[in-house]
Amino acid sequence: MTQPPQPPTPPNQPPAGGFGAPQPPQPPQPPQPPQAPPQNPPYGYPQGPQSPPGYGYPGGQPQAYGPPGYGYPAPAGAYQQPQQPPAGGGGTGGGGGLTRTELRMIVSATVAVVLILAAGVWFSRSGGGSDDKGAGHPANSPAGGAAHAAGGSAAAKEKAPADVHAKVAFKVAMPKATDLHSVYGSWLTDKVYAKSGLSSIVGYDPDSGTQQWSVPLPGDVCAASPHVSDDGRTAVVFDGAKRTKNSAPEACTRVGVVDLSAGRLLWSKTVKVPGGDTDIRFDGVTQTGDTVAAAGTSGGAGFDLATGEVRWKPKASTTDCHDAGYAGGALLVASRQCGFGDDAQITVENINPKTGATLSSYKMPPGVQDVHAVSTDPLVVAADVGDTGSGGISDFFSLDARTGKLKAKISASGDTYAARCEDAMENCTNVLAGNGKLYLPTAEHDAGDGKALDRTNEIVSFDLATGKSTAQRADAGNGWTARLLRMDGPNLIAYKTGPYNKGGQVVSVDGSSFKQTTLLRNPSDRATIEDENSFASNGTEVRYADGRLFLSAVFVDKPLDAQDAAHPLVMAFSTR
Repeated sequence: MTQPPQPPTPPNQPPAGGFGAPQPPQPPQPPQPPQAPPQNPPYGYPQGPQSPPGYGYPGGQPQAYGPPGYGYPAPAGAYQQPQQPPAGGGGTGGGGGLTRTELRMIVSATVAVVLILAAGVWFSRSGGGSDDKGAGHPANSPAGGAAHAAGGSAAAKEKAPADVHAKVAFKVAMPKATDLHSVYGSWLTDKVYAKSGLSSIVGYDPDSGTQQWSVPLPGDVCAASPHVSDDGRTAVVFDGAKRTKNSAPEACTRVGVVDLSAGRLLWSKTVKVPGGDTDIRFDGVTQTGDTVAAAGTSGGAGFDLATGEVRWKPKASTTDCHDAGYAGGALLVASRQCGFGDDAQITVENINPKTGATLSSYKMPPGVQDVHAVSTDPLVVAADVGDTGSGGISDFFSLDARTGKLKAKISASGDTYAARCEDAMENCTNVLAGNGKLYLPTAEHDAGDGKALDRTNEIVSFDLATGKSTAQRADAGNGWTARLLRMDGPNLIAYKTGPYNKGGQVVSVDGSSFKQTTLLRNPSDRATIEDENSFASNGTEVRYADGRLFLSAVFVDKPLDAQDAAHPLVMAFSTR
């Protein structure tokens, strides 16, 4: 059985939470040699014609941990992974068992309390930091953040401004909550920064923070597509009704599309569990071209982006097979599961976004419970082979999307590297694929400078064709920790958190030379640092584009005290 979701790694920087005694450095493990690819016939849907690749939104990559579940008290044993029902069985709709995202939310809430308490203790002991705009890390330092991005063939767009020192552009106050709520989902376009709130999605002017529009929803957002179409449309999963402390009968049952340009919900749909009368509860949603795809433990469905017309939906299966998750962008890739528990067999499939038909497939090793996509172009997936429990990852698999054959397997334990994959299929953070390489930050470790509290990490890369490590290495610098955000053409965009008296930074790492250029440097006054560090380093959505950085929470809860209540839902920085 799959282990319970692991809580987020505590932030490495005071005052966001003390990290305790320094840990010894953990050197990167050598990659395993590529395995001979098994010859698997396509599995699942009938063969269909190849459709042209869709599109992703280069600036809209998922950050940090994915859609958290939330809501009502967990039943006895809730911290155990629930057994998945057959696709044609009773399903999980209509107030059934908790989804995987809901289980992680319970754990996240507990960890958040610890982080908040630790933050206050740390800052009270360490004192404030001056706003030293002349200081900070040099321009050739690395960074960090998260998620999918494909190719790396386009030209880089992000350039360093004349003055990299950012100001706080605006803050959005934390909504008043009496219990736990998901506020997962944020998107940045040329004209709007949009963020999920309590039973709503709100659009803000990206420079001033002025509210431009608000889309009311019947319940909270459970999952959000990391992609935005060329005309500003994105997909979400949300509750069909507000949850109470004792029930959630329509939790995560509705799939819809929001027009971020106009600020309106274009459509929303539900899909029945095969052979049942309850609605499927969806764990994740994505999009490729004009197709929206959502999946959960009872199967997956495809929809027309513009109209919501159902293109495919799960059918009753005599083989206990169903689509458990989807990843979008350039291609639409499915995680197809046959069987349950320890006997489950997972297959990664490149599917036709118009019909759901299988185009190619790769059978994952026995014992793999979940598959997560780092990227669909190049096609790279992550899995925990052998149930190691190390951040949900033990290995990355570089696949040929056209043939379904394995190119290389890269061993990269979560104990050694900082990448994490959880919940929905399209929810890997702090890892990128592009330029024919897999980019990973190492786990945070002692900087080795003789200062007990200095921590650091490095960004390294592996060849996706051979699985071998390369000579590329970017040091974060003593006291700084790098977190990968997204690809920018051939370059890497990363967010760095630093010492307790320094604000964060955004840097661009050249994909070839690994030379680093600072794009943005946050203020270092005490109040700003305290707010910035209230966002747990691995529990925050991070968006950066064109000199603007946005940090936002993924859940809200009843505040512990007045100081907790004062922390913002969104914090925006700008060099503009």
